Amino acid sequence: MDFTVLAIFIPTFFFVSITPGMCMTLALTLGMTIGVRRTMWMMLGELLGVAIVAVAAVLGVAALMLQFPSIFNVFKIVGALYLAYLATQMWLSKGKMAIHQNQEVTQTVSRRGLFLQGLVTAIANPKGWAFMITLLPPFIDAEKSIAIQLVLLVGIILISEFVCMMIYATGGKSLGLLIAKAENVRLMNRISGTLMFGVALWLALG
Repeated sequence: MDFTVLAIFIPTFFFVSITPGMCMTLALTLGMTIGVRRTMWMMLGELLGVAIVAVAAVLGVAALMLQFPSIFNVFKIVGALYLAYLATQMWLSKGKMAIHQNQEVTQTVSRRGLFLQGLVTAIANPKGWAFMITLLPPFIDAEKSIAIQLVLLVGIILISEFVCMMIYATGGKSLGLLIAKAENVRLMNRISGTLMFGVALWLALG
């Protein structure tokens, strides 16, 4: 895979991952209430869910493009427009954290329950599906092995997600106070939005 492609993909996805969302807020909450070690069971479920969404998104779009090659250019433009829209939404964000509203965390939650909570949170997140379907396929080179590229990109995504969840889970109250401030969340959103808008331009002009 082209180094330039990775140089664009890695920082973009990292900043998108570390922006406060459902999974990161869940990691923060669990880290503060049941500890990092037990929270890792939720992380395992979340990583599996993210991998499932990423692979399904790429294979589904790839299959469509193999049948209709001309769709690729249209898909790139649509993807670029959608990413530009997401970037705009991030810039206009008021800096609110995405916190589950009826979430109850207790010391008695089982490992299986934590794993399923992470899995369901990742798979049931519509924004996650939209982002994977939009962002991942354009990074795939149809002339090279899709399997190898998919393993590499998904590997990068999972490492990024795990690192970010660990940051949130181990950050505890200090991180909670930091991202509870609207201006800090707004700054993170704008950094992510800027990178995403750059990717949108790269897709549209590439």
